[in-house]
Amino acid sequence: MTNKILFIFEGEATEEKIVSSLQKFFVNESTTIKCVFGAEIYQIYKLIVTDNDLDTFNLIKERNLEKNAILADYNRDDFAEIYMFFDYDGHSTLADDSKLKQLLEFFNEETDKGKLYISYPMVESLKHISEYQTFRDFSIECKYNIQYKSIVAATAMKELINFNTYLLDTWKQLIDAHLKKMNFIVNNSYDLPDKLHTQQTIFLEQFNKYIFPYSTVAILSAFPIFLHDYYGNEEMKKRLN
Repeated sequence: MTNKILFIFEGEATEEKIVSSLQKFFVNESTTIKCVFGAEIYQIYKLIVTDNDLDTFNLIKERNLEKNAILADYNRDDFAEIYMFFDYDGHSTLADDSKLKQLLEFFNEETDKGKLYISYPMVESLKHISEYQTFRDFSIECKYNIQYKSIVAATAMKELINFNTYLLDTWKQLIDAHLKKMNFIVNNSYDLPDKLHTQQTIFLEQFNKYIFPYSTVAILSAFPIFLHDYYGNEEMKKRLN
């Protein structure tokens, strides 16, 4: 059985830096292959509503032959798991919460069509921590273009700005904070979770507590949650010690 993992990204530069850093400490570099979808997650929606038998691998492979040339010599059977990392992007003209809910239900199995992970509001949320003490209650406008990348650059802790400089302790602090934030969103408790939470559950709680009433999202990165799912709750806690 193959041990290769396919990571699919919305963007290129930022996601590449995050995964390259992660591979130094958490994900075995020899088992992953990265590629770029080159479009917003909502653009996939049009494809899946007309084709329930959608082949995710071939869709990505053929979407942008130049950017995804790394996949040229592979087929779906070469990958044990597919993980997709995209932004919430609530300000996009294509954004639709009901569509995102359907996408999360459709892409919910990494060994089949792939498992979708969402960052709120964007991939830069991983480093958007001004201070760890106030991160629990940190939320931000999500339905307008607020130039989020500029806000992160101006307000995030200086030691978190450059992903290339992250050390193991940096990752441990970030993962700890985002997992506690996930648990706070779902259970109103800012502690490490005692079980896994699905992407559907996280989105539902984001929608009910932040998006619908206030047009905001609680700042939350997809990458620590992926690690939590990948290793399991108890193993992840051991890795954070």
